[in-house]
Amino acid sequence: MTQGSPAKPRRLSMIRDFRLADLITLANGFAGMGAILFILRYVSSGERTALWAAFCLLPLALIFDVADGWVARRQRLSSAMGQELDSLADLVSFGVAPATLAFALGMDGGWDSLVLVYFVGCGISRLARFNATAATLADEASGKVKYFEGTPIPTSLVLVAVLAALSAAGLVADEMLFGELRIGPWRFHPLVLIFAASGSAMISKTLRVPKP
Repeated sequence: MTQGSPAKPRRLSMIRDFRLADLITLANGFAGMGAILFILRYVSSGERTALWAAFCLLPLALIFDVADGWVARRQRLSSAMGQELDSLADLVSFGVAPATLAFALGMDGGWDSLVLVYFVGCGISRLARFNATAATLADEASGKVKYFEGTPIPTSLVLVAVLAALSAAGLVADEMLFGELRIGPWRFHPLVLIFAASGSAMISKTLRVPKP
């Protein structure tokens, strides 16, 4: 290589540069996407085992989400790449997957769909705001963010737990808790409002949640 010539790119250089924390973050996203695929299998085949596999994968995604931060702090390695990876994985596991689960379990009316799209949009907005404001919210002495503005997106697992309990009790689909309403041209299941409430809490500017 002559002096001044650019270094030849390494094969798979991006993947080879991933740190352990980044790989754990990817595992979070894999668990979320796996849950979505199991949900789709449940919709197409009615296999209850596929549904419960999805219910199990989402808490596993949370374990990976917590573990990647712990590993990054232990190794004292953090990067903008890792932060973006974390947000994208969280969006899949705690935004898109819970919304897909709700739709598959019967919240599939037109008004329900609008609420679920709103919920995912709130998740996107909440993650983008955190990435954009983390530096300004960080404590000057420690450099750490002391609180979240709005609820963190992994709190959507509370909704997943509710859906798991209702599914076990048979209170989904045609037996949906609180029933079904017809409003104009579309169906509406009042239970979907828990997703509206969760999404609104995520984008709140006044709700501050201490960061562990």
